Amino acid sequence: MELSCSMGGSTAAPPGPGPPAATGAGLMEGEEYESLPSGVALGTHMVAGAVAGIMEHTVMYPVDSVKTRMQSLQPDPKAQYRSVYGALKKMVLTEGLWRPLRGVNVTMMGAGPAHALYFACYEKMKKSLSDIFQSGGNSHLANGIAGSVATLLHDAVMNPAEVVKQRLQMFNSPYTSVLGCVRTVRRTEGLAAFYRSYTTQLTMNVPFQALHFITYELLQEHLNPLRLYNPGSHVVAGAVAGAVAAAATTPLDVCKTLLNTQENTALSSLNIRGHLSGMANAFSTVYRLGGLPAFFKGVQARVIYQMPSTAIAWSVYEFFKYFLTKQALEKKPSS
Repeated sequence: MELSCSMGGSTAAPPGPGPPAATGAGLMEGEEYESLPSGVALGTHMVAGAVAGIMEHTVMYPVDSVKTRMQSLQPDPKAQYRSVYGALKKMVLTEGLWRPLRGVNVTMMGAGPAHALYFACYEKMKKSLSDIFQSGGNSHLANGIAGSVATLLHDAVMNPAEVVKQRLQMFNSPYTSVLGCVRTVRRTEGLAAFYRSYTTQLTMNVPFQALHFITYELLQEHLNPLRLYNPGSHVVAGAVAGAVAAAATTPLDVCKTLLNTQENTALSSLNIRGHLSGMANAFSTVYRLGGLPAFFKGVQARVIYQMPSTAIAWSVYEFFKYFLTKQALEKKPSS
């Protein structure tokens, strides 16, 4: 994903094997995205990542609300939906225009710092590991490992926000505000409730991000072999990578949603008292309630959400990384 800057059709050397470097019109000779002065590159990745994360999670947020509801294992008769469009229409008509956006504020609060850490860690680890595994090249193994490790940081920040967000998204949610939800959950279930799904989320997100980054980088090699700043290739590769990863990890997402929401109707039907915890218990409960098909509840909404979200994240991230890097290089005094 570390693309070389290009201006006016000229290119700098791509990170992997490729043609010799040419001087960019607006950049210094030999300079690339990853060639920023010490201390600047990390900030570039963090700012770009934060903006990309907020955009990714907010633009398609109404579809995410639908996905959470469609993953309900025993939904209320008034909250049974056949399609994403039908669900959105029904939510707006019966619960109000802004209902699909409830919880978007806590998502924005979590997504900024989570993605800043995520992209900064990914970029640094990818470069270091690529030098070890494939010196001078682009190692897919390095991409997968870097994406997986970056997920550990991302989820540590994002998991509490996910718990609050999904409880606000549920049909007939007893919570009307973020602060009210946080206070009630803390008082009735303890602080551990905000990390009850952490291991399940990691188990989902590590393969999700590994598939995501590997697919993205593979597509970039074919669509953008010179690794220029190319918005079209970022959008297409991001959308396909997001769809593949989302579909493959839907069963884990269903389990995560159950752990986050502690769906009362579903748990009561199995005489489960207290709070459900642990990935193994979540898997067993989902299977008992709906068999194998239950693990793919909401897969359509999840793919529809992830395709544009991932495309937005990559295109915004690459634009800001390109723009901020270009600005930093232009300000750097020539030697």
